[in-house]
Amino acid sequence: MTATATAAPARAYTRRISQIERGYLNANATGTPQLIQMVIDGEGRIDPDALADAVRRATAANPGLAVRRKGPNWRAGDALPPITELPADAGFAHPFFHRDLDVVTGPVCELGLANGPSTSRLVVRASHIVTDGRGLRYWIEDLFRALRGEPLAGADSTVDDTHFRAAAAPVPAAPVPARAEGFPAILGQGPADGTALWLRRSVAATPSAVTARIGAAVSRLLTADSGRLIIPVDLRRHDRAVRSTANLTSQLVLDLHREDRWNRLHSQLLAAMLRKREVASLERDFLRNNPFANSLREAQELDGTRFPCTAILTDHGRIDTELFRTAHFRPTEYCTLPMLVPYAEMFLSTCQLDGRTELTLSCRNRPDARPAAEAVLDEVERALLAAE
Repeated sequence: MTATATAAPARAYTRRISQIERGYLNANATGTPQLIQMVIDGEGRIDPDALADAVRRATAANPGLAVRRKGPNWRAGDALPPITELPADAGFAHPFFHRDLDVVTGPVCELGLANGPSTSRLVVRASHIVTDGRGLRYWIEDLFRALRGEPLAGADSTVDDTHFRAAAAPVPAAPVPARAEGFPAILGQGPADGTALWLRRSVAATPSAVTARIGAAVSRLLTADSGRLIIPVDLRRHDRAVRSTANLTSQLVLDLHREDRWNRLHSQLLAAMLRKREVASLERDFLRNNPFANSLREAQELDGTRFPCTAILTDHGRIDTELFRTAHFRPTEYCTLPMLVPYAEMFLSTCQLDGRTELTLSCRNRPDARPAAEAVLDEVERALLAAE
């Protein structure tokens, strides 16, 4: 059953489609859904009617999650994110987790609720074209504030990435990463079925420099002498006073060598952030100067035997599960389900909670992909445990 609320946001909300968001629109045109999915499991029950009312309140305070594409702009409409009631035993193979969201017709955000006898699962899915991990968490945190009857924080800014470029100034020019024709696949061979394969791993460790340590672990499984990493970076770090649900994530590109050292990668990552390389990359002509695919045709021609990007690594940091507690629901697990990216072989997402690191790896579902992806997670787990 799907329930849809129909209360308009508190005021008109319109913002320009940014350069970052246009890049995701292009990726979506390859037929690869560009979605963020956050999953919260816990003990107790979330009442569907109370959830629908909370969705209404949270979206009024964060209207960027109720937009539609109107020409060059995003405009909030009068329809709120719908709620789909899922079977209590619905796993990640359920069709709900694999369907796309259309930013023209909407919705751009939806929820799935699975209530069991003593546990519940809440899934929040949103188009990465209109929001990013931080933006979606603003909305989710207000959703639970509404469920608790607390005042909402809200995130209704209409600024785009140009605001953060100005806030970060001065930004030194950065060299364009060399074009990579593609690195040999390491996660199976043969045709993919078009769906994402998600593998999860919980590691009893929360070391520092987790992104660099994971990158080094991946390097030990390279089948060539080198690879390439993408590290998403939140532009909000350049003006923390702004609360926006927009897609404000830019990219750092790091070269990877076989048997790489985590401290070399960590130093390279810190240096790139100090030099504001994620901001400098926004000044390039992306259609002419990007290291992956310069056209939709090039992206569609990637056949799965080679990838210009070995892995995308994103760390959501420490998650305070108390933000997702209600009088009748106690969260016990939190994870994200990374999307497939046309030019990247795998996407690894991490977060830390309750003294452990939660990992999710996404890749194309193809022959031998699962054991190869499990081997990646084995290597990552060894690296994180060894660092404690």
